[in-house]
Amino acid sequence: MSEVLQKRQPIRNVSITDITMNYKQPPSAIVSILHRISGFVLFLCLPFLLYLFEQSIRSEISFAHFAGIVSHPFTKVVLLGLSWGYLHHFCAGIRHLFMDNHMALDKDASQRTARWVLVVSLALTLLVALKLFGVF
Repeated sequence: MSEVLQKRQPIRNVSITDITMNYKQPPSAIVSILHRISGFVLFLCLPFLLYLFEQSIRSEISFAHFAGIVSHPFTKVVLLGLSWGYLHHFCAGIRHLFMDNHMALDKDASQRTARWVLVVSLALTLLVALKLFGVF
């Protein structure tokens, strides 16, 4: 009995850096985590965004005021981040609807659709960025 106790490895705490640096997450896990984070951030920002929208449509003066705020580069970056969160959440939600209907549930198809979610959401965010920063 004492030999078994002596051969045990010591218990050590695992930190978040151990998880992020030592373990490679599959694309489906990354998409799932980002889907939860983007949904949470959008949920927290929704009342504030609705308030800003309400204030901006009160009059032409308030609209011009908020148009001036949105023209600032920092505000554009924040809007771009929120746009990515919405687009990623939307694309991942469509993926989850397909999975709820028992489509693309095997490992290879799941990884492939997760990669597509990442690619499509980033491509759409790039289009939003181009429009937001005045390229077209």
